[in-house]
Amino acid sequence: MLTGKQKRYLRSLAVNEKAIFQIGKEGLNSNLYNSVKEALKARELVKVSVLKTCETDMNEIKIDLCANTGSELVQVIGKTLVLYKQSKEHKILLP
Repeated sequence: MLTGKQKRYLRSLAVNEKAIFQIGKEGLNSNLYNSVKEALKARELVKVSVLKTCETDMNEIKIDLCANTGSELVQVIGKTLVLYKQSKEHKILLP
């Protein structure tokens, strides 16, 4: 569980990042979960964009994505999610 200070720090890092995943009309599937898991292992901090064509509710998306990838939700801005999962290498040092 992330503290408020840690979330603020991660949000500041996420400002300069671009969304590397997009969820569209296909919605959530196992391929997306696996891709996000791999990206979290490599980067620890990932942005996911939800397109207008996605019919799934935003609350459902964030709950399912966090549960199936083992990540924590850092921030939701409009249709963009920021996810964090600490890797074994600890690339991002949290305060």
